[in-house]
Amino acid sequence: MKKLACFPKKPVDDLNPVGDFNHSSTKLSCSQRSLRGLFSSLLYFLAFQVSPFWIQLSYFTTLSFLGYLALKVSKPRTTSFMPSDIDMFFTSVSSSTVSSMSTVEMEVFSHTQLVIMTTLMLVGGEVFTSMLGLQLMWSKYTRKANRENRVELVSIDYNSSNSRISSVQVELGLVTLPQAQNDQPCPTIEKEIEASHGEHLKYQSIKCLGYVVLFYLLVVHVVGSAMVALYLNLVPSAKEVLKNKDLRILTFSVFTVVSTFSNCGFIPTNENMVVFKKNSGLLLVLIPLLLVGNTLFAPSLRFVIWVMAKITKRAEFNYMLKNSEGIAYDHLLPGLYSCLLAITVFGFIFVQFLLLCFMEWNSGDLAGLNPYQKIVGMLFQTINSRHAGESIFDLSNISSAVLVLFVLMMYLPPQTSFLPINSGDQKTSQKGERKTKKKYVEHILLSQLSYLVIFVILICITEREKMKEDPLNFNVLNITIEIVSAYGNVGFSTGYHCGLQLKPEPHCKDLCYGFVGRWSSAGKFVLMLVMFFGRLKKFSMQGGRAWKLD
Repeated sequence: MKKLACFPKKPVDDLNPVGDFNHSSTKLSCSQRSLRGLFSSLLYFLAFQVSPFWIQLSYFTTLSFLGYLALKVSKPRTTSFMPSDIDMFFTSVSSSTVSSMSTVEMEVFSHTQLVIMTTLMLVGGEVFTSMLGLQLMWSKYTRKANRENRVELVSIDYNSSNSRISSVQVELGLVTLPQAQNDQPCPTIEKEIEASHGEHLKYQSIKCLGYVVLFYLLVVHVVGSAMVALYLNLVPSAKEVLKNKDLRILTFSVFTVVSTFSNCGFIPTNENMVVFKKNSGLLLVLIPLLLVGNTLFAPSLRFVIWVMAKITKRAEFNYMLKNSEGIAYDHLLPGLYSCLLAITVFGFIFVQFLLLCFMEWNSGDLAGLNPYQKIVGMLFQTINSRHAGESIFDLSNISSAVLVLFVLMMYLPPQTSFLPINSGDQKTSQKGERKTKKKYVEHILLSQLSYLVIFVILICITEREKMKEDPLNFNVLNITIEIVSAYGNVGFSTGYHCGLQLKPEPHCKDLCYGFVGRWSSAGKFVLMLVMFFGRLKKFSMQGGRAWKLD
């Protein structure tokens, strides 16, 4: 029987301290190798055996549950009000899915709880989770490369002499390729070496892309937090707001930048960004973070890679630019697609900005602002309608025409673009790998609009009594906005207003949280399902094919 390499063949003398030390070192080394092997096996299982949908669903569910436990253990800022368990879990789900739907006021949470929410938003953001996906992809290619390295890539026989030549030996110059009779290299060998080199370059490019995304993530957060903190220290009016609310500048800066970049929309103040609507400089600092963290992440990433390719001249960056589809990273798009995506994003912003200026220029929410502050504030509001959710307006006071446009913007996925080219072959390689069973499942899935209608119906059922007693607050439009906002992981809400009650409650008080805060526990649970569904909607975008309306 073969002995394990982790254990010595002969017993070590009990009286020999050096032997004891070596034995302990051997066991420690064995444990480390076992842990590395276990981690490698886990990555292999996730990369090859489990569907990405189940991986991400498990990830966000676990993250939400851990966040709930952390929020529950830590104490809120005030002891006069303790959020219920379902409100704590709802907040955790809203943070991890970067939805910013709220059932309690933000100033209830203590400094520790704000740090916990910051962590949830960071690791639940699209950029961070896509980086984890790159790690799984890299692990997949590492496993594949390790298997191929155990076998000689090229084996050929010339003049009855069996010679095995690997591509690594050729590249290092240890051997030379044999020549044919016409002094031309053997085409079979060249093709094998070229294919091996291409796979190796692809593997290195995926690894390099992971570092680029990590660099992108760190630089944006560090620079953004520094700029926000600098502004708050230099502008007395903004600093006074935090002082009155007993918020630390560093906590506010990091929390706001993480929330803005991940397009979550949470702000540590009850009024969101309404209290900073006159601080145009702060809004201008946050606007680029809103774009580069979501709708313009793909074009920005491609631009960073292009700059790195020009500076470093490395082959990996050129490979990424020329083979974006082969790498199969969702946010690495072809050059034309990236340009059209950027044009579409700015086109949507322009249309919303024009309509908002036309309908709300003299709005009461903008009273006391000069024209420059109004323009910056409206630009900030329109950009936030695409998946961010930070606001300087009370949405209940905005005209219905603007609200309908906002609902449409919240519904559209981040990479929605006007693509006047034949994009059917963009993901041919990925589609070709789909199995028949997966195609069948995609055909029987409902469309996104169908699911939203179902969710609206469910909320109308759970809140039917309140819709009868309080129809001005609990109307279908407000419920639809709340559902679509949760689906788009935006966070816009019309809120709840005691002045609209047909039967005024004597103890009713207008509070600064979302409309969902007035829903029943069943309604809140349904909206949590909507947030999960919206965060994972990319896996069901092809649904509804079985239905034909002609």
